[in-house]
Amino acid sequence: MSTDRPDLSALRDDVRAISAYPVPSAVGLIKLDAMENPFPLPPGLMQQLGERLGRTALNRYPLSDPKGFKERLARAMGVPAGMSLMLGNGSDELIHLVIQACARPDAVVLSPSPGFVMYEMSACFNRCRYVGVPLKADFSLDAPALLAAIAEHRPAVVFIAHPNNPSGNLFDRAVVEQVLRAAPGVVVIDEAYLPFAQDTWMPELPRRANLLVLRTMSKLGLAGIRLGYLVGHPDWIEQFDKVRPPYNVNVLTLAAADLMLENLPVLDGQAATLRAERGKLAAALAASPGVLAFPSAANFILFRVNRPDDVFAGLRERGILIKNVSRMHPRLEGCLRVTVGTAAENQTFIKALRAVIGTPQ
Repeated sequence: MSTDRPDLSALRDDVRAISAYPVPSAVGLIKLDAMENPFPLPPGLMQQLGERLGRTALNRYPLSDPKGFKERLARAMGVPAGMSLMLGNGSDELIHLVIQACARPDAVVLSPSPGFVMYEMSACFNRCRYVGVPLKADFSLDAPALLAAIAEHRPAVVFIAHPNNPSGNLFDRAVVEQVLRAAPGVVVIDEAYLPFAQDTWMPELPRRANLLVLRTMSKLGLAGIRLGYLVGHPDWIEQFDKVRPPYNVNVLTLAAADLMLENLPVLDGQAATLRAERGKLAAALAASPGVLAFPSAANFILFRVNRPDDVFAGLRERGILIKNVSRMHPRLEGCLRVTVGTAAENQTFIKALRAVIGTPQ
C-alpha cells in the first residue's frame, strides 16, 4: 500500500484552515451534549413506524416536491395561508441553501454572536463574509450595535435564533422588530427550539415580506430523521428551491415524519415533560455553589463555573458527556452547556457536577 500523501493544493485555503464540526463519541456515556430528546417512541408507535417504513419503496427516488406531505406539515405546524415551505435535510441544509442563493460577490451574512456555529460555517463555505455582532454580557441583544452593523454591512442574510444557541435565551421581540425594519435583505428567525420556547414568529409572515421562519423536527424528538423546513413568502421559497438538490429528503424520512404528524400529541407530551424537567434542573444548578446558570427557553441550560475544562473532564470521567463551549467566544468564558435529560439523567448529572466542583452532597 502506498504511503504517498496527496497534494491538497487544489483545496481552498479557507477550507483547509478550519476544523470540521466536532461530534464526539458518546458510547458508554449519559449523552447530554447535543440537545436531543432523551425519550424513545412508545412501543406501539415503534411498531407502526416499522410497518410504515417497511412499505416504503426504497427502489424509487423520493418525490422532488411532496406536495401532500408539505400540506399536512403546514396544517400541523400552523403555517399561515398563502405562505410556502421548503423541506431540507435538517435545518443545517436550509441554512446553507439560503446563503448559497444570496451569495453574490461581497455578500454579508450577519447574526448575533455567540450563536449557532453553522451560520458562520455556511457563510464561509459559500464565500460570503460573516459578521458576528457581540451580545451583551447577559446574552441579550445589543440593539445599537446590531442596527449599526446592519447599516454598515448591508447584510444579504440576517440569522436570529429564537431562542439562541448556546445561551438559551429569547431575544427582546421589540429589538427583533427593529432588525426586520432595518435589514436590507432577508431575516431568518431560527425556531429550532420551538417545542420548549413556545414562542413563534410564524404568524408574522404575511405581514413581513423579508421574514423567513426556519424550523426542524430534530428537537421535537426526531433528530435521527434529519428533517427541517423553511417557511416564507412564495417568491422567496421559489428562488431558494432552485438551489435545493432535487432528492434532498429521503423516502424513509418522509414516511417517518408523515406518521409522526398523525401522532404529534406523543411528541408534544414529551416536550412538556422536558419543559418541567428544565425547571427542576435550573433550580438544582442555581442551588449549586460555584455555578452560575443562565435562564433558558430551550432544552438545554448554559452555566458558568471556574475551571470549565476540569469540570468537563471530571463529568466525562463519571460517565456524563456535556458540551464545553468555554472557548467558542469571549462571552462564553467559563461556560458549559447541558441538555435537559430524563429525571434520572438530570439527577445523576447534578450529583456528579457537585462532586466535581467540590460541593457537599
